[in-house]
Amino acid sequence: MFSPLSSSPRSLRGLGALALLGGIAPPASAAFLEDSSARLEARTVYFNRDFRDGTSSNPQGASKREETAQGFILNLQSGYTEGTVGLGIDTLAMLGVKLDSSPADSNSGLLPSTGHDPRHSADQYAKAGVTGKLRVAHTQLKYGALLPDMPLLKYNDGRLLPNMFHGAQLTSEEISGLKLSATRLERYTARDSTDAQDIRLNCKNKRYACDTTGNRFDSYQADYQLGDQVLLQYAQGGLENVYRQRYVGVVGKQAIGPGKLTADLRWFDSDDDGAARAGEIDNRALSLLLAYAQGGHTLSAGWQRMNGDNSMPYLDGSNPYLANYVQVNDFANAEERSWQLRYDFDLRSVGIPGLSVMSRYVNGDHIRLASGDEGKEWERDLECKYVIQTGTFKDLSLRLRNATYRTNYEQSARDVDEVRLIASYNFLIL
Repeated sequence: MFSPLSSSPRSLRGLGALALLGGIAPPASAAFLEDSSARLEARTVYFNRDFRDGTSSNPQGASKREETAQGFILNLQSGYTEGTVGLGIDTLAMLGVKLDSSPADSNSGLLPSTGHDPRHSADQYAKAGVTGKLRVAHTQLKYGALLPDMPLLKYNDGRLLPNMFHGAQLTSEEISGLKLSATRLERYTARDSTDAQDIRLNCKNKRYACDTTGNRFDSYQADYQLGDQVLLQYAQGGLENVYRQRYVGVVGKQAIGPGKLTADLRWFDSDDDGAARAGEIDNRALSLLLAYAQGGHTLSAGWQRMNGDNSMPYLDGSNPYLANYVQVNDFANAEERSWQLRYDFDLRSVGIPGLSVMSRYVNGDHIRLASGDEGKEWERDLECKYVIQTGTFKDLSLRLRNATYRTNYEQSARDVDEVRLIASYNFLIL
């Protein structure tokens, strides 16, 4: 049900055919068509990451990565056929095109490497996935290409094209306020790849054995909404024969004075599972994010603490659901303690609709290093976003993101200066 495509002209014709088949096949009922939607996102990304070491001879790779690419993401979603059991089909089709790249600065994550030379990026690449879906009352089953967004697995969309996972997901909301879900995934396609691969453990900074794969990833989750103010979450699962994980989360909102306070508490407990293919895993992660919003201003403070012998495990191609996971770093090393200050300003409140800015600083210390020393790191992020409000280019989004990351343990990580420029426009086709 999942069909990654190569970047040849023939495959691009196949991509269009697949999209056509998945999105506008003759409906079995009026609802199938009436509830359908088709959206095309055109996304241009410039990515520049400077590792600050001034040489391409560094054993960890080139001193800079800089590329520009154009992406297209077609999302076709059908409605359901009428009757007790409703059937539907969704299609995701993606195309990435190289605009600027050189062998010295490639491997930015925007584009795949060519098969004959890992330093040369492909001129174009495409991938697609089809998802069949079934609905009975308030229970829904999906099988095929998925973009999971849950505490144990949040898909990554930080470059040109998002990651896709392949498997099944069952969700039920038969009881008011309670949502139950069960997910099983067996393959994934990386953001800069066309090939479906076995699901594997993320090995950022070589915390675990790289390329450690598991038989499958499972997640079982319950979300309970208490009115409009409190959300309770519990989840458990993990990568079979690699790690298992439990999660408890509480999100609360309360009006205080002229503004609103939001508290977001997240706790993970992780250990090794079965054959323990990545070795012993022992981690407990606790993070808390408090935010107070008034008018167009939001001031946030975060705190995060790692306990145990290892860093927090999570899947390759995913974003860890941590308060201090930010643009470059996750602050999830063994025994690390970190804090965050963040300020957001929506200038609509002062008469400039569409313009918003964000600044954030995260500091981490107490990292347990193999040498016995203490590791330290910090990151500063700045972001400016503008959405054009009127005229020919109405709804075009322009975003500038800047990050500065520094660390004192260069054997595992490298200093980074990073700039991302993103232009995005959504075409509503249906």
